Amino acid sequence: MSAQLLQLICFYAFSAVAVGSALLVITMRNSVHAVLSLVLTFFSVACLWLLAQAEFLAIVLIVVYVGAVMVLFLFVVMMLDINQERMRENFIQYLPVGIIVAAVMLVEMLGLIGVRAMHASLMGPDPAAAAGLSNTAWLGQALYTRFLLPFEIAALILTVGLIAAVVLTLRHKPNTRRQNPGDQVRIKHRERMRIVKMDAERPQESES
Repeated sequence: MSAQLLQLICFYAFSAVAVGSALLVITMRNSVHAVLSLVLTFFSVACLWLLAQAEFLAIVLIVVYVGAVMVLFLFVVMMLDINQERMRENFIQYLPVGIIVAAVMLVEMLGLIGVRAMHASLMGPDPAAAAGLSNTAWLGQALYTRFLLPFEIAALILTVGLIAAVVLTLRHKPNTRRQNPGDQVRIKHRERMRIVKMDAERPQESES
C-alpha cells in the first residue's frame, strides 16, 4: 500500500468521523453527550490538520479547544441547568430556516474551495517550506514578531470572555455563606479586633 493511498484512506476515515460526530452534536438530547461529541469532532478535525501538514493548528485545536474551551462549555452547560423539554418545543418550525442557512453555507464553502483550487498556482510556494522551517516554527516566528500586537489583543479578548462566562453563571444561593471582597477591603483596623474590659471574678468554690 502506497503512502498516498494510506493518506487518502485516513482522510476519508477522519472526515467521516468528524461529520458523524458533528451531526450527533445537534441531534443528541443530552447536553453533556453533545459536548463530548463536539470533543470528538475537534479531535478528528485536528487529525485532518495533521494530514495537511498544519501541525500548529492541530496542536492548538487539541490543547486550546479540547483542553480548555470544551471544559468551559461543559461547566456552563452543567451550571445553567437547561430545561431540555422547553428547548425542544416548537423546534420543527425553525427547521426550514435552518436548512436554508445550511444550504447557503455549503454553497459558499464549495465556491471558496473551487476558487482556491483554480488559483492555487497563483498563490506561490508555501512560505514555511520556502524558509526551510516547519509549519509550527514559521507560525511561531510570524506571531511573535510581525503579528505580536494582534496576538496579544486576541489573548486579552479571550480572557475577558472567560471571566464574563464565569460571572454570568455565578449564582448566589440563599442559605450559603460567601465572602464579599468589597466589604473586606473597606473594613478598618479598629473593626478587626475589639477589646472588652471585664471585672475579674473569683470562681466560686463548689460545696463538698
